[in-house]
Amino acid sequence: MKFNELYIGVMSGTSMDGVDTALVEISDEHVRLIAHDDYPMPAALKDMLLSVCTGQATNLKAIGELDHQLGHLFADAVLQLLNKSGYVAEQIRAIGNHGQTVFHQPTGNLPFTTQLGDANIIAVKTGIDTVADFRRKDMALGGQGAPLVPAFHKSIFAMQDSTTVVLNIGGIANISVLHPEQPVIGYDTGPGNMLMDAWCALHTGQSFDKDAQFALKGTVNATLLTQLLKEAYLAIPAPKSTGRELFNIDWLHQQLAHYNLPTEDVQRTLCEYSAITIANEVDKFSHGSTPQLLVCGGGARNPLLMQRLTKLLPQWHVATTAEKGVDGDYMEAMAFAWLAQRYIHSLPSNLPEVTGASRLASLGVLYSKN
Repeated sequence: MKFNELYIGVMSGTSMDGVDTALVEISDEHVRLIAHDDYPMPAALKDMLLSVCTGQATNLKAIGELDHQLGHLFADAVLQLLNKSGYVAEQIRAIGNHGQTVFHQPTGNLPFTTQLGDANIIAVKTGIDTVADFRRKDMALGGQGAPLVPAFHKSIFAMQDSTTVVLNIGGIANISVLHPEQPVIGYDTGPGNMLMDAWCALHTGQSFDKDAQFALKGTVNATLLTQLLKEAYLAIPAPKSTGRELFNIDWLHQQLAHYNLPTEDVQRTLCEYSAITIANEVDKFSHGSTPQLLVCGGGARNPLLMQRLTKLLPQWHVATTAEKGVDGDYMEAMAFAWLAQRYIHSLPSNLPEVTGASRLASLGVLYSKN
């Protein structure tokens, strides 16, 4: 069966620095980015979301209001993309909306995941059918519900003779391992930008450490780094996934309880922590003479983090996904457009070997514009 349709993917990640939208054309297995846009998240809304994500007291009224506000935010982001690109709603087959994760608990007796952003509002306000709630079917099948993007990476990056690892550094860092002789592997390695962003915001007022200027003023504290590396999550075997419910500013303050360090040393140590936890996992999968690490997400623009990954992985070719013709800033938004397309055509979109689900499934729920 041949397809040639337009989809829009919408993604706001754990960093909550805005809403990424991507308009893509999907033809069979080929995905082409046609237009993209960034839509800012209001500071007050971000603050409310952060309070929920970090376990502060809330209630159903507050959650419902956040769900409503995010529905309008995501819809407005799509409408802005359409306006800037010159396309109209009637040309778009469907929107794939991830929603804003506020809690992810994939293990234990009562596993669940919660993404906010009323997809009914998105569908009605944009006039475009919307596919959302991608994670819970996988969890119902015994999976982690994450990560879902490795399936997309498998579809767009051809297998090589050597390992290709696609690394997305958002708030959390996750990898997709494309090994020429094995099933795809994918999981969250640990913190990406999340801890660095939180510390930077607290001590500089900037939402992220642009060009690593703050971190470059400091030095790595080996004792603190050793302590951070003892975090139990890092030793859990895949499949696994994590988020802001673990790696948050309160967790960091607990780690720092017996230290009195210059703030820039903490920032530099956090950068090293992200680099080492990523590199330790990536290097497990080295195969062939030319393994390559392709980096996307906001962390790809952190020169110190990229420098450290290159240094820690001397046998690997470290580059951004842009080198392969895929804009790394919109990789995840593109992925959710692709996931929507898979749902619309009843095609499987999870990888049980990645998430731990018992079988393949077409993920998502359709919210009709009518």
